[in-house]
Amino acid sequence: MMVFKYIFWVLYRIWFYILVTLPILILFPILLISISKESWYSFFFKIARIWAKFILIGMGFVYKIDREQTPEKDKSYLFVANHTSMADIMLMLVAVKNPFVFVGKAELAKIPLFGFFYKRTCILVDRSSSKSRQAVFLRAQRRLKSGVSICIFPEGGVPEEHIVLDEFKDGAFRLAINHQIPIVPLTFADNKKRFSYTFFSGSPGKMRVKMHKFLSTEGLAVADTKTLNEKSKQIILKQLQQFKK
Repeated sequence: MMVFKYIFWVLYRIWFYILVTLPILILFPILLISISKESWYSFFFKIARIWAKFILIGMGFVYKIDREQTPEKDKSYLFVANHTSMADIMLMLVAVKNPFVFVGKAELAKIPLFGFFYKRTCILVDRSSSKSRQAVFLRAQRRLKSGVSICIFPEGGVPEEHIVLDEFKDGAFRLAINHQIPIVPLTFADNKKRFSYTFFSGSPGKMRVKMHKFLSTEGLAVADTKTLNEKSKQIILKQLQQFKK
């Protein structure tokens, strides 16, 4: 019986990469045009959302999004969520309609084809380099000024399997305070079970998302960063615990 499970998991992983790659190959000319100007990013973002839905549906994931509050059109936000899966990127794109830019790890830029567009549309960070982290801050500021939102997974990476929620880094919250933009916490309940970074794991099924009430940064100063960080973390942690019931 276990042999069949292992075969399924291997084929399931291969199928995921086929779903990721196929639309990029088909839409390659259009994607190239959409990233040629920063002002055309909203068009690229619409294509990215279709790409994300294609992958989630193709993998047999049934996503359900519960929004306590809905982002306003043409307004900038900082979106934060727990990070457990390769599918987090797709689920975030489906859950959020406002064009946003990911702040993500530089290693993903090495993935063939996907990495080509990833490094041209996202803000890449080498977390081992303080110089890289400072550059990220400046690039994020520029994108926010252009009216685009920012998405950061504040754990700074995917925690080990036994960790429910890792400590949050301060950078995202400092950025939100500096620009006085609301923070939108999201909780992803099932992504670790559906498609974690453990190779021999995963299956089709439900993917629940909770978009929480926004946290205002109006009037806050940099000294409030830690408090805002902890508040965001506790909101997501509490929701994870409720999802388990």
